[in-house]
Amino acid sequence: MSPPKILAFAGATRTQSWNKKLIRLGAAAAERAGAEVTLVDLRDFPMPLYDGDIEAGQGLPPKARDLKALILAHEGLLLSCPEYNSSITAVLKNTIDWISRPQPNEPAGYAFRGKVAGLLAASPGNLGGARALLTVRQVLATLGVIVLPTQFALARAAAAFNEDGTLKDDAHRTAVEGVAGELVTILKRLHTTG
Repeated sequence: MSPPKILAFAGATRTQSWNKKLIRLGAAAAERAGAEVTLVDLRDFPMPLYDGDIEAGQGLPPKARDLKALILAHEGLLLSCPEYNSSITAVLKNTIDWISRPQPNEPAGYAFRGKVAGLLAASPGNLGGARALLTVRQVLATLGVIVLPTQFALARAAAAFNEDGTLKDDAHRTAVEGVAGELVTILKRLHTTG
């Protein structure tokens, strides 16, 4: 049986983003659990703000088509989601909005329907991005994604990482391993029963 394929990315573009650090750890944990992981950076997929006139006149932007193809090639998604003003980041929402747009002969939400997602978040605040995860969960579920109930929100992220990018706290490391491991386990079970 081939290993499950997971696409991993952070919903941030900032170079030193805590969520980029966290998603690297999550991707590594998923690989250790037996998945084939593709880690991408949304900075490499710039897209204009979603605009129905752009879509009608030009179709999906080239980078949206590229990322959509990547999502279609993977069974699972592992996301690390920053919290901006108690909600989802603009770059993540815009990315989801573009990717969700159907192409000719595609049903709505085609790229997302039936995917399984694990969610992480990191924030300098005390809630660790948990409020943003509520919105991300709602948006993905609306598009037909099976979102794992297990998630991890890393609070006080500014002080949570070592210089080498690892997490200082054993409980935090265990939580990341738990989300990634559960995602891989569910995808393997779906492989066997599918």
